[in-house]
Amino acid sequence: MSERKIRLVVAKPGLDGHDRGAKIVARALRDAGFEVIYTGLHQTPEQIVATAIQEDADAVGLSVLSGAHNYLFKRVLELLREKGAEDIAVFGGGIIPADDIAALKAMGVKELFTPGATTQDIIRFVRDNIRATV
Repeated sequence: MSERKIRLVVAKPGLDGHDRGAKIVARALRDAGFEVIYTGLHQTPEQIVATAIQEDADAVGLSVLSGAHNYLFKRVLELLREKGAEDIAVFGGGIIPADDIAALKAMGVKELFTPGATTQDIIRFVRDNIRATV
């Protein structure tokens, strides 16, 4: 069986219109050797999950700065389960209070990066924790 590159969907869910950080992360992940699909702004959880399944993604990285992180991460996880795609890992970042980080991880989010995290931190997380499913 041949190895393939890890495939990642980087998504901006909800009404948040600030995507500079997501684009920087997507580019850094691409430059680190991963296949990256960036969804663009204003994606619904349904659109994000559909893209992840269509693109045979190994993980979805959500960038949430709108304060709706609890709903958006939970909904993406629910939809992945409903579609039988719970093997697609979910991680993300944004402005997320420490109390919410623990709850999001308990519901299945693999990792969360807050302001101050470096692209190298995110690359290291993906290399160490996401596996390409062949």
